[in-house]
Amino acid sequence: MSVYSERVSDVVTATVEVAADSAAAGSFTPEVARALSAVVGKVAERVIGDAELNGFVTGWQEAMATLGDDTPADAQVYQVPAWDVRGPAGRSGSPRPRVR
Repeated sequence: MSVYSERVSDVVTATVEVAADSAAAGSFTPEVARALSAVVGKVAERVIGDAELNGFVTGWQEAMATLGDDTPADAQVYQVPAWDVRGPAGRSGSPRPRVR
């Protein structure tokens, strides 16, 4: 289990315990349920964001380490064409050049 899964699991476990204690005390209400659900949702959003960022950073670092000093001196960077709502056009509305 990853550290991110463990974080969400811990929060869900604690939330269920609070819900059970609240129910045993007779004070479990729809407002309590919404509040506990919101806590789980907020933590899950943060955990997912952290996991995505960490995955991107780790992947980028691995890619750069793989290149090492073997990067060709004449390497070029190309912009990947993107589609907007009008089709494959640049900001001026003219078609973008094809990259081969």
